[in-house]
Amino acid sequence: MSPLRPRPMVPYDCSPCGQFRRSCRLLFYAWIGLPILLSVLCVHPARGEDAEDTHSDWHHGGIVDVSYALNLHYPDDHRWRSKSTTTHVNEWAPNMVMGYVRKDATVNSRWGLEFGLQAGYDTDGLVPAAVPGRDKPVDGADTLRHLSRANVSYLAPLGNGLLLTAGLFNSFIGYQSIYSPLNLHYTRSYMADHAPYFMFGVGASTPINESLTVGLYVINGFSYLSHANDQPSYGGQVVYKAAPHLIVTENLYYGPDQSSTNPHFWRFFSDSIIEWRHDRIILAAAYDVGTENAAEQPGHPRTFWMGAALFAHWNLTGPWSVGVRPELYWDRNGRITGSEQLLKAITSTVEYRLSYPKQNVIVRLEHRYDQSTGTDGGFFINRTGPDTTGFARDQQLVLLSLAWRLDT
Repeated sequence: MSPLRPRPMVPYDCSPCGQFRRSCRLLFYAWIGLPILLSVLCVHPARGEDAEDTHSDWHHGGIVDVSYALNLHYPDDHRWRSKSTTTHVNEWAPNMVMGYVRKDATVNSRWGLEFGLQAGYDTDGLVPAAVPGRDKPVDGADTLRHLSRANVSYLAPLGNGLLLTAGLFNSFIGYQSIYSPLNLHYTRSYMADHAPYFMFGVGASTPINESLTVGLYVINGFSYLSHANDQPSYGGQVVYKAAPHLIVTENLYYGPDQSSTNPHFWRFFSDSIIEWRHDRIILAAAYDVGTENAAEQPGHPRTFWMGAALFAHWNLTGPWSVGVRPELYWDRNGRITGSEQLLKAITSTVEYRLSYPKQNVIVRLEHRYDQSTGTDGGFFINRTGPDTTGFARDQQLVLLSLAWRLDT
């Protein structure tokens, strides 16, 4: 047998222009081909299979989420500054793989549980950085970040039903989830990335009537994988159905998130959400504001941060939807992002969703324009060109994402 002839060496264009052309071709072919491929591969349910299943309190499911983000600055380290999710750019990124099992707590079977595991780039940002005098990760944080749920619950026969939960559970704060298929857009906002996605502690919630639900929480802190001190923090939630299609939610957090547990240094955080859903349109607005005195700094100055976002989502027809989200995030003292900056962004999304019994396949094409101004603001750039210092004030990204979700 004759040996294989070596493949001739072809010069590889590493310039930003060459990368841009290859990335654009990749995004174009994938965007055109993926919906067609998925339509062929996803088997439609056989006649009669969509009949109502026997109800069960037990459920299982999972999520697989990958994306490619084309950043026109081509940063050397392939990172998106000031973000904790979808942080990898100019490469295919396995952002999330998650699986879970859940038993609902019901009137007929009052004990419930949740347990899930997760992995992917989006879990990296759950581990806080160590900051002297303020914060440090809990022991084993890099392993514990792979738990997505680990809790037990009990539906007590009090009033209209009092649901008690203990362990690791989904955060009651925020409009967006760390899991992209549950959101209106693929990328999460800056305000979502800098608020809790998970909480560890105990919680109690109950519907007062058909329009009003309240909840109280005792948790280990703002970041569940941090250990700033040994004292708990506290939270509360009020959800009010103001009209048939309008829901108003207020979430509050108060607790010590620094080495000093003096109440003078406790953190206060408010998360306000209003959402209107009707037919194929969803409109929502969210506003966050937080403050605390810096115990580790001379004079203990008061720090402040806030974020806001508007959400608009419209199902055009069948599997096609579009959405837009303007947002801003102001970290006046660099307390949360580590940089004194004002972040602004506008996100536009086109979505193609294939829905089948108990599962969805979601393809999204998204464009983002981001701007960061302030003393320490800016985004990472490619430092091999003429500009080898500083950061870029603006950045543009085009993202293609593919997600699969199973929920029984």
